[in-house]
Amino acid sequence: MNKTNPRLESLIGMLKRASRENEANIWREIAGRLNTSSKNYAEVNIGKISRYASENEIIIVPGKVLAAGTIAAPVKVAALNFSDAAREKIMEAKGSCMTIEELVAANPKGSRVRILR
Repeated sequence: MNKTNPRLESLIGMLKRASRENEANIWREIAGRLNTSSKNYAEVNIGKISRYASENEIIIVPGKVLAAGTIAAPVKVAALNFSDAAREKIMEAKGSCMTIEELVAANPKGSRVRILR
């Protein structure tokens, strides 16, 4: 499927390359989920992240993180996009927000990363 967003196009290519080079199937899985129609992207609320993530865990969302709910534990969250309010809530809980590109650079093997959708 051809994407019109150049960032998305390069991200999918980079994920596939990282998957091959590091033998990390998680990046191929994320690339596959992002290579679908944007209406199929995950939209995950802060409350869901809070329910499924333990303290200092790394979460990846192949889509957008939204602000409904609360979060208390410091969690690292990587996503395609964040709403401003969601970013604020994660930071208030002493967590961190990063792009998927930043996560791949920091953790090329994709170890100890949980996918939420």
